[in-house]
Amino acid sequence: MSLLAFILLALMFAMYVLTDGYDLGTACVTPLIARDERERFASMRSIGPFWNGNEVWLIAGGGVLFALFPQAYASAFSGFYLPFMVVLWLLMFRGIALELRSHFESRIWHDFWDTAFSLSSTLLILLFGVALGNLVRGVPLDADGYFTGTFAFLLNPYALGVGVLAVVTLAQHGLVWVMIRIEGPPAERARQVSVRLWPVLVALYLIITIATFVVRPTVFDRGPGALFLPILTLAILFFLRHSITRARAPHAFLGSCAFIASLLGAAAATMYPYLLLGYPAGSGGLSVDTASPSTVTLVTALSVAVVGLISVVIYTTLVSRSMRGKIEL
Repeated sequence: MSLLAFILLALMFAMYVLTDGYDLGTACVTPLIARDERERFASMRSIGPFWNGNEVWLIAGGGVLFALFPQAYASAFSGFYLPFMVVLWLLMFRGIALELRSHFESRIWHDFWDTAFSLSSTLLILLFGVALGNLVRGVPLDADGYFTGTFAFLLNPYALGVGVLAVVTLAQHGLVWVMIRIEGPPAERARQVSVRLWPVLVALYLIITIATFVVRPTVFDRGPGALFLPILTLAILFFLRHSITRARAPHAFLGSCAFIASLLGAAAATMYPYLLLGYPAGSGGLSVDTASPSTVTLVTALSVAVVGLISVVIYTTLVSRSMRGKIEL
């Protein structure tokens, strides 16, 4: 039962990254592919119908974490409280930028909120990546499973490297989304930038993969299967490259989604059976068995979470179908 709960939690956060990831990525790359105010506005319009709904996955993931693994929820906030507060402010600032940009016809007003939109989204990706890097690397925990380090400890080279990889990965995701959603020059610029960004993405992926094996050597305890996901991910990256160069935007988007899913799957496989790994490697952590509540509570929470998951999937599907099509400049 605890394994099922872990899979559900991982699925929730993976869906958030896949869906809100193209929103964040689009905002991140807007300065690179939009040359004037009209094109920047088209970039915002491309995610306008979706971003609110996509963020539901983050809220749902937090709710599932609290319901299924309350001890892990408390322990995570004990160490990541300040970063979480920064994330909340950035989410609010990003939403404000999307909502207020068109309220006044002023070039200065529009430029300010366009910059806020791109900067807050890029910082969000970086912070999420740093958080994931620390979860994989591990954090110092006391006997009760609470964080005993400092904020500076979280800004270690490995976690910052994962943060940079996250920015490049979701920037690529956003570029492919622009290719799908916007007509005209921005889409072609997005394809060209995506082609140039691909080698950077491959290099960063290889560096972080090697670094992960160094900081978390216990992965090798699982045998040759530990290399399966990295090899599969490389194959997906070459499929992504092929789709981008051929301007097959839908295929490229599927490839980008598969690449992100494989990265998150590898992270989850590295962490399991722990929700919060201890540092240094081999020092244990907070496992799914020790952090889960009673069986009755777990079954009840799982039932509610599954119903909520199905509801969000239905909503997301309906919105995506009703809003499909390209935006014309």
